[in-house]
Amino acid sequence: MSNFDIIVLGSGPGGYVTAIRASQLGLKVAIVEKESLGGVCLNWGCIPTKALLKSAQVFEYLQHASDYGLKAEGVDKDFDAVVKRSRGVANGMSKGVQFLMKKNKIEVIKGFGTLKPGKKVSVKSEDGKESEYSANNVIIATGARSRELPSLPQDGKKIIGYREAMTLDKQPKKLIVVGSGAIGIEFAHFYNAMGTEVTVVEYLPRIVPVEDEDISKQLERSFKKAGVTIMTSAEVTGVDTSGNGVKATVKTAKGDVILEADIVLSAVGIKTNIEHIGLEAVGIATDRDKILVNDFYQTNIPGYYAIGDVTPGQALAHVASAEGILCVEKIAGMQVEALDYGNIPSCTYCSPEIASVGMTEAQAREAGYDLKIGKFPFSASGKAQASGASDGFVKVIFDAKYGEWLGCHMIGAGVTDMIAEAVLGRKLETTGHEVLKTVHPHPTMSEAVMEAVADAYDEVIHL
Repeated sequence: MSNFDIIVLGSGPGGYVTAIRASQLGLKVAIVEKESLGGVCLNWGCIPTKALLKSAQVFEYLQHASDYGLKAEGVDKDFDAVVKRSRGVANGMSKGVQFLMKKNKIEVIKGFGTLKPGKKVSVKSEDGKESEYSANNVIIATGARSRELPSLPQDGKKIIGYREAMTLDKQPKKLIVVGSGAIGIEFAHFYNAMGTEVTVVEYLPRIVPVEDEDISKQLERSFKKAGVTIMTSAEVTGVDTSGNGVKATVKTAKGDVILEADIVLSAVGIKTNIEHIGLEAVGIATDRDKILVNDFYQTNIPGYYAIGDVTPGQALAHVASAEGILCVEKIAGMQVEALDYGNIPSCTYCSPEIASVGMTEAQAREAGYDLKIGKFPFSASGKAQASGASDGFVKVIFDAKYGEWLGCHMIGAGVTDMIAEAVLGRKLETTGHEVLKTVHPHPTMSEAVMEAVADAYDEVIHL
């Protein structure tokens, strides 16, 4: 039985980053992975979906070449080649993680890991052989998977989750997407851009319901303009898969509607991977499908920690990475501060993109703040107009009394790269006046941040 300072269970963006940081701190580290290094994010999530979305963007550019004074005739797509490129990008990234494991002298243990009392982990390999390892600290980073609803049992063919949506043998003519969070919206955009007839069904009154209401309204306008059918305050109560395609029964305020399609994509959230990993045997406490941890990711059992999607924080790759780094730095005896979950950026990579951080307008008003709100549309941005990407806006929310930057919400081209300015500004407790007096380069999309702040303070120039 090998002994380590740290064993990490799971090699997603939480697990592998945790392992690398632990190794940098001089600890002897092993990582246990049952599938491919990089976890869902690198292999079936963040990375391959962005590759698919890039193909969709290029296809849209080619279709609208005349808008830029160019000619592109006979433009078509090769769906298989698009999927193949996406898988190639994912495989390349996974190999990159393999390299990082070797570089940082981290032992990779292939197989399904189960926690044992006494800070031990049993690993069952594909051939059925079981090996036991011990560590001074065990970190659970097993992530999550697509959640299934009783009314939408996934069969992998006609009712699918995100994995199958990335690797379909052929492009569906009609697709129903159930759920309008980031996963559902990104796939809705991809398939619509590739020529599939897409309907989005959302249970709540608006799409991307966790975003600021103005963002939801803008995205719905943009999606409808692109030909996506949006059904809000609607619920899929059953799906008939007996025919060639599917017939989905959708409950609406006006009564039941039957939708016909080739495939239904269930994108109704995630389910944590905490079954059969030995939590009960060790006595680790859980609540509502999450492992309970303190500010530094310790569970109720000494020596056992948990990070990422299995814990109550936001289920985002960058959150898992930050939690893992914080966790091992605390274990190593470093002075660390607890993560500020109120300053986590959220991004959705549809077109137009969505990015946000901090409070929505409704949340800020509910908290009792007197607000200064500014908004700058990309239609007034020189760079956006020149780029042919004038949909969307930047919205900023400040506390009127002290100038505290309470929230920032963006929808438009490239905003997922722009949101970091707001995240950093809020981390540094930047005031509205300081952002306003920070010179932004021209012409750029990022000028819209400065202009939105100027609008909040009645100093906007270009509106």
